[in-house]
Amino acid sequence: MTCTAVVLCAMGLLGGTATAAYADDPKNQSADAGRATGAKKAADTDADARRLDEVRKKIDALYRKAEQATDAYNAAKEQVDLQQKEIVKLARSIDSTQRQLANLKRRAGALASAQYRGGGMPAEAKLMLNVDPGGFLDNATLARKGQLAAKRMISQLSHLEGDLEGYSDAATDRWEKLEANRKKKESAQRDIKKKIDEAKELESRLAAKEKDRLKKLEDELAFKQQQKWLDSGVLKDISNKASALGKKAISYATAQIGKDYVWGAEGPDTFDCSGLTLRAWQAGGRTIPRTSQEQWRQLPHVALKDMRPGDLIIYFSDASHVGMYLGDGAIVHAPRPGRQVTITGAGSMPILGVVRPDGDG
Repeated sequence: MTCTAVVLCAMGLLGGTATAAYADDPKNQSADAGRATGAKKAADTDADARRLDEVRKKIDALYRKAEQATDAYNAAKEQVDLQQKEIVKLARSIDSTQRQLANLKRRAGALASAQYRGGGMPAEAKLMLNVDPGGFLDNATLARKGQLAAKRMISQLSHLEGDLEGYSDAATDRWEKLEANRKKKESAQRDIKKKIDEAKELESRLAAKEKDRLKKLEDELAFKQQQKWLDSGVLKDISNKASALGKKAISYATAQIGKDYVWGAEGPDTFDCSGLTLRAWQAGGRTIPRTSQEQWRQLPHVALKDMRPGDLIIYFSDASHVGMYLGDGAIVHAPRPGRQVTITGAGSMPILGVVRPDGDG
């Protein structure tokens, strides 16, 4: 019985008795310490994983906000460029109108001088005083022509002065809008820099190994989201081929793989997400809006099942990110600061919808 009890205690089948006997055995203290150390390491690993995931979420949120601000910056920049062109056009119109006005004033001055040289007597009075019937008729014709010319000149002067005032008011309005958009652009630029700097600061606190783990964590999350998208069976209905223009756009976009993401960049060495799609479709022969939000707003929408390579997939509810569909469930895109143009799963981010640059409006 004693031998049996020893065996059962060793096997841990006597519950508390066996545990107490095991714990009290000085020979087993090192094993206890080993298990405690292992448990602590596991707990520390879990805590590190949770901490790193929290860092990832914070960094991702900051870069998402920077991307939203980048879209605001690009939109403001586009408006600034447009208004500058309009102001230049208005300035040319003002200059041309001023020259026409000066010419008419010179002609009006010449008429006034001629009347002065004639003694200041109205043409009608001279007409009545002419005793020669032929001269009377000639003077009547000339007087009529002079009256018509004077009326036309007065009308033109009035019209040109109205045009000039309108152009000046329009130019003032454009300048005010230009300044407002410049302020928006500068504010968005500061906001972008702040968010990117905060994200970089968070990343800089990580050790090299942690940075590698962070990248793997991002890839794993993207893979899970992509797998979930594929498991929905979405690709079974997508079998369209790229158009001729789409092939050119794809060729350009994929040739940029490995180049750095830089906010507001349109190439040729660095890109942001919509800068990449803009240049790719320019290479394909189509001019599209600069920002992902405007691409979503202005370009023809197509159903996901009708998507074909070369189409643009717009991401997130605010349309703040865009990638180009390559086929087989993949996109090429410029992800975020600190990353390079790359290929990833089309379903790795929340899809808002699909647009087609070379589709029918």
